[in-house]
Amino acid sequence: MTDDTKSGLRKGLTNYGDKEFSLFLRRVFIKAMGYSDDALDRPIIGIIDTYSDFNPCHGNVPELVEAVKRGVMLAGGMPMAFPTISIHESFAHPTSMFLRNLMALDTEEMIRAQPMDAVVVIGGCDKTIPAQLMGAASANIPAIVVPTGPMLVGHYQGEVLGACTDCRRLWGQFRAGDRTEGEMDEISGRLAPTKGTCMVMGTASTIACMVEALGMSLPGSATIPATHADRIRVAEASGAAAIMLAREGLTPKTIMTKAAIRNALVVLQAIGGSTNGLVHLTAIAGRLGIEIDLEEFDRMGLDVPVLIDLKPSGQHYMEHFHWAGGMPRLFKELGELIDTSHPTVSGGSLADSAALADMVKGQDVIRSRANPIHQGGGLAVLRGNLAPRGALIKRSAASSALLQHEGRAVVFDSLEDMANRIDSDDLDVAADDVLVLRNAGPVGAPGMPEAGYIPIPRKLARAGVKDMVRMSDARMSGTAFGSIVLHITPEAAVGGPLALVRNGDRIRLDTAARRVDLLVSDEELARRKAEWVAPAEPAGSERGYLRLFLDQVTQADQGCDFAFCIPKAG
Repeated sequence: MTDDTKSGLRKGLTNYGDKEFSLFLRRVFIKAMGYSDDALDRPIIGIIDTYSDFNPCHGNVPELVEAVKRGVMLAGGMPMAFPTISIHESFAHPTSMFLRNLMALDTEEMIRAQPMDAVVVIGGCDKTIPAQLMGAASANIPAIVVPTGPMLVGHYQGEVLGACTDCRRLWGQFRAGDRTEGEMDEISGRLAPTKGTCMVMGTASTIACMVEALGMSLPGSATIPATHADRIRVAEASGAAAIMLAREGLTPKTIMTKAAIRNALVVLQAIGGSTNGLVHLTAIAGRLGIEIDLEEFDRMGLDVPVLIDLKPSGQHYMEHFHWAGGMPRLFKELGELIDTSHPTVSGGSLADSAALADMVKGQDVIRSRANPIHQGGGLAVLRGNLAPRGALIKRSAASSALLQHEGRAVVFDSLEDMANRIDSDDLDVAADDVLVLRNAGPVGAPGMPEAGYIPIPRKLARAGVKDMVRMSDARMSGTAFGSIVLHITPEAAVGGPLALVRNGDRIRLDTAARRVDLLVSDEELARRKAEWVAPAEPAGSERGYLRLFLDQVTQADQGCDFAFCIPKAG
């Protein structure tokens, strides 16, 4: 009798009531692909292929798949590529976050369903690697991540451009009347000139850096540009490493320990990373039974300086970070702030990675702790009566003058309401007001879109206003700049305090005190709460994935994962 716990084709046999027949039938059909018995007797390495015509961030995936295959075969294994869902931020309706959990389910079940001794996951655009790591953590077979890599910078009229920080900046100029439609047409071809992910410290770059800190990708993987030969070489090396992982039995739970999760949080602060990074890491950690302590994360922000001078917090781009030494150099600069002893998919540790760091003379992208770009980390956790379970602000990308601010609330009840009124000349708004968007969270939107970057009302933009305090239960692109409070939890759609804000109320933001408060009495809030009615569910919510999403999605402080995917304590 054949033991279906063995490696290769013997793993996870289809159930026909006869294991020997199941293995025989599997060999019959795989031989239709032209494989020999010798090939089929080797360790099988699955390769997740997320190429899609709708995903330019993954435009180099076919090359990466071939390179991974080459690395697997050189190390004596049998590579087997297979597709999963691919999500691109700009092409996903209603939002990519709505589909992240679907991709995680797809990834987990395809890893479970098919015989493989280890898996190489290839992803890049914002939600893809988080989804893949969520699925890989739950499936818990040896896994390694190959990021697609950042694109190269663009140029326009002598200015260096980068998607999508400069997308937002230049669009703001267009809204203010400072750019013509003709200029914007030309600029649209310059902002994203190559395949790959956004070349600023947006969500995709943030996640790639955090994955390297987790130990789930090879040294240097986070920063190599998508178009460079080194990206192909690291894919080949990842294929070979997958064979080692399979032989050693190093699973995601072995590598993504509590110490590794903490390292990723330290790196999130040190790189001035996207607020989305915390939501995604919370979801990944949750699949492993590890809880993220928001207060501990906030305390890290007091001790960990921002050391990476990249847009939107600084001036440079990912290719400059790479040539300055990349993540190994950052690990070296962080020193004792991270635990460099835990295992990684390289077979070594972060200490080994830091020891090999390229010490580039004269570079100013990776700062020393004595000369940070910002003192204190990039992100701060806020509490207060508006956010009893927490909210985030990206301090490193905010206007310092607005980090402590009190103003009058100008409330938008939904994304549609905001779209209909934000550019109206009749909108009652002033520069020192606080713009509030609600019903844009996980349940309310649905899917918690990147709508937290509320545009400056057109009449104020034309008057030269560049930033305002804005707050919502939505997310914000990591590429965005502004004094913006995000992930207010619990969200308005489930009865959170944000649902009780009215036009004209006073709101106080005190980042130093880590508070965001609605200056309304408890008695008045209780009266408003008694009168509150939940918003109607969106069309189509009676069935399908939308129904599953609305029933199961958790709040931002739990990673917006599905409740049934999070292992129960004990």
